[in-house]
Amino acid sequence: MESLVQLTETALPPALFHRLSRRVGALKGERLRNTYQTTFWYAFGTPENVVEEVIHTLRPSVAKGRRIAGVEWWLSRMRATDVRVDFHQDRDERLALSTGKLVHPKRSSVLFLNRVRGGALAVTRELPSAANPSLAPDRLEDLTLVAPRPNRLVVFDGTLTHGVLDADNQVPDGKLLGPSRERRTLVMNWWDHRPTDVPTWSETRYYRALGS
Repeated sequence: MESLVQLTETALPPALFHRLSRRVGALKGERLRNTYQTTFWYAFGTPENVVEEVIHTLRPSVAKGRRIAGVEWWLSRMRATDVRVDFHQDRDERLALSTGKLVHPKRSSVLFLNRVRGGALAVTRELPSAANPSLAPDRLEDLTLVAPRPNRLVVFDGTLTHGVLDADNQVPDGKLLGPSRERRTLVMNWWDHRPTDVPTWSETRYYRALGS
């Protein structure tokens, strides 16, 4: 079966990766419940925090000559025993909510910061289905699965459906019992235009621990 993703191991120089991991850890519980709603825009200017340094470093390999205006980024922090995100397609979120229009990034990407039990990223061409737990597609035969491993980068087309499996690598259907580590990733969507009303990091007071 054809893989739907481009996978890169040791995507960042070790020193930069470790600095990113430390800075994300220093955020502790800041906006943890709003982790998916705390998004930022970076248009490839002078980096002002460690995430922007990471994007600057990854740009040549991810953009690859495409007309990319910038990157919308956020942190995904949750436990695989309590997955907080359904299967979905990345989109201009505020535009979709206000008008119903679907506009997708050119490329989607996830940089894994640590290893956890289960918690695989699942990517598919199939559409999400409201009839299933976690909006999982009706057909799961063509899933491309990527396990969380430190400094592993996965890149895929911005129109593809994706989601996170639980600690048993099953479609999430409620909380699981038992301890689990926090699953940490940096999510980066590569756009040919700035998505609606997404602020830059410097325009907010959030995540100051990421500062360079």
